[in-house]
Amino acid sequence: MNSRILRSPRHVTQYGEAGPIDGPLMIFLHGWPQIGLIWRAQIEAFAAEGWRCVAPDMRGYGGSSAPAAAKDYALEEIVTDMVALHDHLGARPAIWVGHDWGSPVAGALAARHVARSRGVVLISLPYFPEAFALPSLLPLIDRQLYPADRFPDGQWDYFRFYQTHFDQTVRDLEADIPATLASVYRRGSPAVAGQISPTASVTARGGRYGAAHRAPETSPDPMLWPSADFDALVESFRTSGFRPANAWYLNDAANTAYARAAPEGGRLSQPVLFINGAWDSICDITRSRLGDPMARACGDLSVTNVAAGHWLPLECKTEVSDAIRSWLQAKGLSS
Repeated sequence: MNSRILRSPRHVTQYGEAGPIDGPLMIFLHGWPQIGLIWRAQIEAFAAEGWRCVAPDMRGYGGSSAPAAAKDYALEEIVTDMVALHDHLGARPAIWVGHDWGSPVAGALAARHVARSRGVVLISLPYFPEAFALPSLLPLIDRQLYPADRFPDGQWDYFRFYQTHFDQTVRDLEADIPATLASVYRRGSPAVAGQISPTASVTARGGRYGAAHRAPETSPDPMLWPSADFDALVESFRTSGFRPANAWYLNDAANTAYARAAPEGGRLSQPVLFINGAWDSICDITRSRLGDPMARACGDLSVTNVAAGHWLPLECKTEVSDAIRSWLQAKGLSS
């Protein structure tokens, strides 16, 4: 990938680009705690097939702007960043691909800027037309697995902890950045399917890493991140820290208001593909009602299940590309 910079008085976006300049446009949006390099395998695959592939470092990550105020990480600000990037790229209707927090960005952009999106791929995290925010998530929790008296926030307890113990969360994650990132990026296992997620007990443990307040020493998994890309990931967090990345979780009220103001209740008219991780203990849609709002809000929804955990672009590099390619062909979007 070639590294590019888009500068404006409002924001700086660093992005990677590959493929022919006149090829159909595919834009890849990463989530927490990532940078654009998470998409290397998919970009190499589609660029080789003639697509113009672009992967920005999202606001607060990598070489892009990292403002200090938490309100600057509201979804409306981030979508505005992506609109400016899309204009810079020529504004031809694109396929938008989002993983984790990148999925809410892709979904919100498709809902509000229909002409900019001819198709949407959401990976791991489904679309929530009323916002990816705790008030939208709590009614969808599987209360047989997460009784309300023991797990009031279910698997989203980590989300609550970010909001109630923000400074501690940042300190704990930054105590050993290589170990934090290596411990976060682990492959999924069928053993966790249908089990209580560790993320449901973050408050009870006093933080992600409990009394240690730091990640255990962990070696990165080379099957997920190529070593040079993992080194770049670590260096990016040494520069920006985790405060900007975690601030994405602090804007529930603003994000909900933004979602509720979308045309037609946030309904997506474009073809949508959701790639589900069957072993994702937080976001899997097959054992809970988590995918129900997406099913109601998408007029043309396809769902593909992959036997893996949460980090699908890394765990299933080829399978993700294959799923996207098959869907593009089926929907007449392959060129």
